[in-house]
Amino acid sequence: MAHRNNSPIKRTIRRQQLREMVPLADSTIYEMEQRGEFPQRFALSPRCVVWDLAEIEAWLASRRSAPITRAPSPDVRQRRSRPVREPGPAQTSASKAG
Repeated sequence: MAHRNNSPIKRTIRRQQLREMVPLADSTIYEMEQRGEFPQRFALSPRCVVWDLAEIEAWLASRRSAPITRAPSPDVRQRRSRPVREPGPAQTSASKAG
């Protein structure tokens, strides 16, 4: 059996083993697979999907070697519900007095 890279698959892992190795939610893994940012799963049977262990280990090694920068904090002043308002002079003096 050949794989996408024409290299033989030596070992596959199921979802539970993947969860132990990669602590991401199933939905995050699925979305990353769709974007091409995570190794693709393939079906062994209609109810069993697996991942190539070598591809998962290579993906983890690449993540370790090139750290991801954290996403910026959201600007809470742009929220539509419960927007954060800048403290006015009345709010500032009231909060100091209380």
